[in-house]
Amino acid sequence: MLEKFDLDGKAIVVTGGGRGLGRGMAMALAEAGASVMVSARTQEQLDRVVAEIRGAGGTATSFACDVTDSKQVDAMIAAAAKEFGKVDAVFANAGGGGGANAEFQEYPDDGFEAVLATNLKSNFYTSRAAAAQMIKQGGGGVLVVTSSGTALRGNRQFAYPTAKGGVISLAKSMATMLAGHNIRAHCIVPGFVSQSPPKDDQERAFREQRGKFMPVQRLGEWWEMGPLAIFLASDASSYMTGHAFVIDGGGLAGGLGPIAFRPKHEW
Repeated sequence: MLEKFDLDGKAIVVTGGGRGLGRGMAMALAEAGASVMVSARTQEQLDRVVAEIRGAGGTATSFACDVTDSKQVDAMIAAAAKEFGKVDAVFANAGGGGGANAEFQEYPDDGFEAVLATNLKSNFYTSRAAAAQMIKQGGGGVLVVTSSGTALRGNRQFAYPTAKGGVISLAKSMATMLAGHNIRAHCIVPGFVSQSPPKDDQERAFREQRGKFMPVQRLGEWWEMGPLAIFLASDASSYMTGHAFVIDGGGLAGGLGPIAFRPKHEW
């Protein structure tokens, strides 16, 4: 049974792979045997991740890309197909940016568009290009997009959870539209997760305090998306598609979530 989790021979692209959750996914997928292309805007970050993967005995390459530009995304997928001969799975993890700090009735058009581009359109562009390549190959593959726990509750920075909520719907729609091509689609929904080690004692204390609002009494770590990524990319999940997988330390089930609502003025 465990051989179903083996990713040997699979070619996988991870966007937002230069740091944080994307880095964790890329390293885990490579450790499980996949050949991985990591993508981000910053080549220096990519070089470090590729070196880490290769240093651990894995196979990796990189492609610097702005995923809000569909032409660059198309070029990225084409480069992966040329490098590996195929594309078996894509993890669209790039995103970020809470948007403008403005009241709802005053929220600027350009701020809203920027958040949608970074967090929703980028997932669409990446998945569309990957699906086209998979169909060209004869079908079969996995598309995984990344949302956020903020999509499941209200937030004063409303543009970000609005975009991330769209990502969940995107995954479900892709699952139904692409099933005939044997392409599966899912969404990973992380809660409060530390993207990197704390910079100092103050940040460490802040994380510990926030973690107390979670049933498991801590925040998630950057590497904890990796095991799920392996499962979704593997044949072990071959009968699963269209799901949103929440990894949040029980936050949705019963966490108090200190940023779910706050007064306009800090107390």
